[in-house]
Amino acid sequence: MKTFETRGPVDAARNYVVKRTTELTDFVARVKQGRYIVIFAPRQTGKTTFFRWALDALAAEGIAHFPIQLDFEAYKNLTASVFYGELYKDIREEVEKVFQKRGHVPSEALHQYLQGTQVTDHLSMLRFFTGLENLLKPQRLVMIIDEFDGIPRAAVSDFLYSLRRIYLSGADSRCPYSLGIVGVKSITQLNYDRSISPFNIQDEFALPNFTFEQVQELLGQYTEAVGQPFASEVIRALHKQTAGQPFLVNRFAQVLTEELDIPITERINMTHFSEAHTRLLRERNVNIQHLITNIRRNPRFETLLMGIVSRDRGVDFNLDNEFISDLATYGILAEGADGMCEIVNPIYQYRIMKAFQPLINGLECEYFPEDAEIDFLDYLAPNGQIRLQPLLDNFQNFIARAGYRILQVPETPKEFVGQYLLFAYLEQFVRLVQGRMYLEVHTGRGRMDLFILHNSQKYIVETKIWGGERSYTAGKKQLAAYMQLEEATEGYYVVFDHRKNPMPQAETENIGGFTIRSYVIPVMQESPSQMV
Repeated sequence: MKTFETRGPVDAARNYVVKRTTELTDFVARVKQGRYIVIFAPRQTGKTTFFRWALDALAAEGIAHFPIQLDFEAYKNLTASVFYGELYKDIREEVEKVFQKRGHVPSEALHQYLQGTQVTDHLSMLRFFTGLENLLKPQRLVMIIDEFDGIPRAAVSDFLYSLRRIYLSGADSRCPYSLGIVGVKSITQLNYDRSISPFNIQDEFALPNFTFEQVQELLGQYTEAVGQPFASEVIRALHKQTAGQPFLVNRFAQVLTEELDIPITERINMTHFSEAHTRLLRERNVNIQHLITNIRRNPRFETLLMGIVSRDRGVDFNLDNEFISDLATYGILAEGADGMCEIVNPIYQYRIMKAFQPLINGLECEYFPEDAEIDFLDYLAPNGQIRLQPLLDNFQNFIARAGYRILQVPETPKEFVGQYLLFAYLEQFVRLVQGRMYLEVHTGRGRMDLFILHNSQKYIVETKIWGGERSYTAGKKQLAAYMQLEEATEGYYVVFDHRKNPMPQAETENIGGFTIRSYVIPVMQESPSQMV
């Protein structure tokens, strides 16, 4: 039986697959035009699988093209001369494999050439390709280089200059005729000497995340194979939470179909989705490990990422900025419709919050007043409903009681300490009452909606940083619209005010037929000793 794959390249014979027919057609057309194509995308987005399919598609069209695939992953620590020697050996082996696969035998001249040539630098590589082109005629060599980031630092510049020289030599005598470079880092990021790119002739190719229709197609293959359907709202929620990121989509489906032991006669519903979602928000899989590693590469990433989701004014998606460029390369940031930075999906945003949240903030014992004999369980009504208004009233009072001590929360930027504390406070409560909490991201920036599920009841807590009276009022209307969309009965709006002399506010209003409880919570920016 087929499965959803998360551990490597996808095989259509063994796995449910998104065929990417449109993208393959586009790519093959570029190859036939002799383009030198680059695709630099985050890991676990299906790059390797896609290029293997592209080579298969070319092979299926006849022998006009001679496609081979290389992999630079193991080359990173080689010297330049050893790199070129190993590259030559790999090309020779791949050429021989193609002949074997086709049931053909290379000419004696080609065989002798492959056995007797030496490649030790970029110049001998150029001569090698010239000779290979003459011996392969009329076939045209198509070369795909996977894991291009593994190219040795000492070789990258001369190697790219040489490819550029080959490309500019003209299509009639070009070898490789067409080239595909696959990696994570961009060509610019591979220029370690920060010089002008030696490879400015590339045709960039985008391999996007799965669309909703592609996710629907993928899950539909499972239903067709085993007869177990997915509720339509599960498919929508799965795409919304993953934004179609291929690894996350397949991992979600893997949990739902293989790990939750759902009877095959039972439709996969939102209760099952919630269980799988909670698992993805807590587990350490390969994709999440890459995410956490990447956001910790630079201390400035935290301020940038939290600023994107917390401030209405947003951050311009400027790839000339090295921090934005790096986070986009890692698949964490994308450009929104308004040209601003967005975190690509809610699962990543939740895990980013968890990664930066201090394990212990030092204030957990002060969530409740000393003289009050209450704890979190007192905010769960006898009928099983959450008493969220008094729970948030207590949080507002807690911040006021803590005062300047919130500035002492370890390893936390003071401009975002309010969000971190609210996230930790609600997460501790939700876990204690055995509920579920996750994030919803609608604009991708400027607001963060915490979505709480408990006993089939939905609660929404929207949080942001004070951006002015107009923004404060607009946020209430946004929340009301979202409550209508989600059919939620309770909405809460928490705004952290970082001005010098803010006034706390708490009000309950009816907006668009929905009851919304709003808070403006002052966040102290300096300790008393600093204010003197």
